[in-house]
This record gives sequence, C-alpha cells and structure tokens, in this order.
Amino acid sequence: MSLQSNQPAALHHGLTSRQVSMISIAGIIGAGLFIGSSKAIASAGPAILISYALTGLLVLLVMRMLGEMAVANPNSGSFSTYAGEAIGPWAGFTIGWLYWWFWVLIIPVEAIAGADILHAWFPAIPSWLFAFLIMAVLACSNLVSVKNFGEFEFWFALVKVLAIAAFIVVGGMAVLGFWPLAEVSGVSQLWANGGFVPNGWGAVLGGVLITIFCFFGAEVVTIAAGETANPKEKIRRATNLVVYRIAIFYLLSVFLVVALVPWNDPALKTVGSFQRVLELLNVPGAKLVVDLVVLVAVTSCMNSGLYTASRMLYSLGARGEALPLTRRVSASGVPVAAVLLSTLAGFAGCLVNYVFPGKVFSFLLSTTGSIALLVYLVIAVSQLRMRARAEREGTELAFKMWLFPWLTWAVIAAILLVLGYMLVNEAYRYEALMTAGVTSFILLVCVTRRRLGLLHSPSHAEQA
Repeated sequence: MSLQSNQPAALHHGLTSRQVSMISIAGIIGAGLFIGSSKAIASAGPAILISYALTGLLVLLVMRMLGEMAVANPNSGSFSTYAGEAIGPWAGFTIGWLYWWFWVLIIPVEAIAGADILHAWFPAIPSWLFAFLIMAVLACSNLVSVKNFGEFEFWFALVKVLAIAAFIVVGGMAVLGFWPLAEVSGVSQLWANGGFVPNGWGAVLGGVLITIFCFFGAEVVTIAAGETANPKEKIRRATNLVVYRIAIFYLLSVFLVVALVPWNDPALKTVGSFQRVLELLNVPGAKLVVDLVVLVAVTSCMNSGLYTASRMLYSLGARGEALPLTRRVSASGVPVAAVLLSTLAGFAGCLVNYVFPGKVFSFLLSTTGSIALLVYLVIAVSQLRMRARAEREGTELAFKMWLFPWLTWAVIAAILLVLGYMLVNEAYRYEALMTAGVTSFILLVCVTRRRLGLLHSPSHAEQA
C-alpha cells in the first residue's frame, strides 16, 4: 500500500505495551455505557440488543479497514492522513478538523458530568470550579509526557474493566437465580412489557444512532500505537480484540440490564441502567459505586479525548493544514502547542456552558451529531481506494480487510443509509443538518486555502 509517511520523527515511543494493551481493551468503555445506555433501552426496548449488535458489527468492520491502513503506516494522524493520501488533501483536512472539533466539544461535556458528581459530594464547591480543575490536571499530565497520559489511562481503563466484570458476575448470578440479596431470576423482562420489539423496527434503527456514539473512540488506539515500540503489532492485536470488547462489554452487560429491568421502568432514565440494576438487586451503596465508576469513566474519556484531539491537531500542523506552531514538540516528545490549544478549546466550551446554560453549548454540541458516521464513511472510502491501489501495484499487505471489496461497499452503503435516515427522520434531522453545516464551513476554508496556495501535500522533507 503506497502510503507516504507523514509521521514526524519528533514524537517519542513513550507508551508501553502494557498501557497500549489496556487502552485497546477499555478504550470504548465510557459513561455512555454506564448511563447513556438507559436512553437507548428506553427508546427501543429489549430490541436495543439488535441496535448494539448492528453498531458493533459496523465498528468491527470499520476498525478492520482502519487496521489494514494503520498496520501499513502507523501514524498519529490515522484516518485523516490516509484520507489525504487516498481521496485528496481536502478530505484529510476536512475529516481531521471535524474529528478535532468533535473531541474538543466532548471534553467539556465529560468535564461537566464529572464536576456534577463531585459537586453532589462537596456542595460547597461550585460545579464550574471542579470542571476547570479536572481539565487543568489532565492537561498538565498530558503536557509532561505521553507516558503520563498512558499511565493515567491504564489505571482508568483497569477500573472500568473491573467494574464491568463485577457487574457481569452480579447480573449473571441474578439471572441464574443465585443472587442472595433479591428474589430475581430468569430473562422474562425481555418480552414481558409489550414484546421484544415494543416500539417497532424504526426504533431499532434509531437505536443505532444513539449507540454509535458509545463506540466512537475505538479508533484512538491506531493514533496511540504510533507512539509505542512495534506499533504495527499493537494495532493488529487491538483490531483483533474489537469483537471481544464489543461482545463482552456492551452486548453482555446490556443483555443483563434488559433481562433484569423492565425497559419502560421510569427510574431507568433517571438513575441510569447500571445503577437501576444494582438498586433492584439491593446492592448496598449502589449509587455511590456507580458514581465512582462514572467519574472514572468520564475522566478517562477526557484524558483520551485531550490526547486524541492534540495528536490530530499536531498531525494537521505537520501536514501544513494547521498553524505551524502546532507541530512543535517538547524535549519529551509532546506537541505542547497542540495540547494547549485543544485544552483552551475545551475550557472555552466549559465557559460557554456555564455563562449561557443550556443555550450556546447545546447548539455547538448538536454539530457533532453525525461526525462519527462521517469519520467511518471516510475510513471505508479511503480503504477502498488504498487497497485497490495496493493490488494494482502488487503490494502485499500484512493485515487485510475481509471479503474485499464487498464488505467495504456494504459498510459504505450502510453508513449512507443511516445518514439518509437521519435526514428524513425529524428526531435526527437537526443534528444531521448541523453537522452538514460545520462540514461545509470546513470545506469552504479548505477550498479558500487551496486557492490561496496555503493547502498542499507536504513533501518528504516536510514530512520528516
């Protein structure tokens, strides 16, 4: 595969195998699973399992395609770099900035969620102060070295994995009738309240749009692996692990939720899916336990979000598609300016939320509605073109997408179907149009820069 190397040598291999392995295992476990899954369950009922399975299959195939390109060329710009090579500089520019925009808006969302938990424990301290303190601590950690990011993320990920494992053990005992604190058993809740598909199959497709954001972030490992020794092997292993992570962490845990809690239980959306299960099973301190795990999950998401946003901005700078200062790195190999600018953007999001509560920030957040789908679409199109080019040139790939090109075309068709559904469905049309608006703006900036001669494919010298 004739991918040019856009990875500047200044980035260090500061992540250990232990850190990358844990990031790859728990990278897709966020607050969306512990709390957000309740909204998905309430919308589609027990059939949300089908939504999770479909979304999981889509992510599995996209990660396989991304893995094919990443093994051929590990790169901090990941799919943005590959899009620029396979489709054109405009595609790499647009999807790179969209991805950065997504994460710098998600960072304050997670900071606010974590701050609300801490404010409930320490009401004398305002929520906004907690949000800014969390962001400041993680920014400082990311500025010191990539090893600090990896160590924070390792322990965050370990807590999440242990929490999911414990929940599966407890839920499994309850389903099998061995839980001593409550008389609960069986899986009758799967069809007891209006059937398995109580809200129709349209709700199942709508569930895909809710659940896809829970999985977004799986691609982070292809960015992080570029800063570790033997990145190709790390990417290959992480990609192969995707199916197990989806099956165990999402499908199994959500199955236990819908098997034990009525999907139309009003408390499900109020307290979250995991907490509601633990409450019904009379687990002592259920709220405190879930709050602690969610605090770790949102902090982990912020940590990885800041890392990912900064590396994407650094990659854009390295390709001449962002301010030159964003490609500068410290002696320890950290793109300091990219980290600081991404942090400042996150601080701005927090400030806007607290100064104009429920207004401007909600408007900004709506622009991220379809970005995950656009990223997946670009990955699929890039892989389609790069694989075809590799076959024409007789290049032997070490890691390949299955059933090429049929599965790649199937993924492209599925993503276009979902995007089309968002446009025609009133519930999702606004978010789709908002994402289209910010995408059009970035494209306009790209075209303007190109006409002014500011956007170009960097030479090998510039890449080095």
